[in-house]
Amino acid sequence: MKSEDILTLFERFEQAATKINDIECWSARSLCPLLGYTDWRNFVKAIDKAKESCINAGERELDHFVGVNKMVSLGSGSQRSIDDILLTRYGRRCK
Repeated sequence: MKSEDILTLFERFEQAATKINDIECWSARSLCPLLGYTDWRNFVKAIDKAKESCINAGERELDHFVGVNKMVSLGSGSQRSIDDILLTRYGRRCK
């Protein structure tokens, strides 16, 4: 990967960050396409592996991965709830 591609990806990653209760977090749904995943269920598999690694490293899973729901608009103008996961960079808890 070219250095300018890495820089662009890093900038997009940083722009996708949000703060919840003064803790920097990323929505897994927003990172999914950024990291090249076209299918949410495939990205969830990668997150599940990351959770296992987290636990194997002696960290608390909930310090890094917090399940949430968010509302999305449908084409009909209605909304529905979808699953998402908040991810942290430093292992702080988002809720």
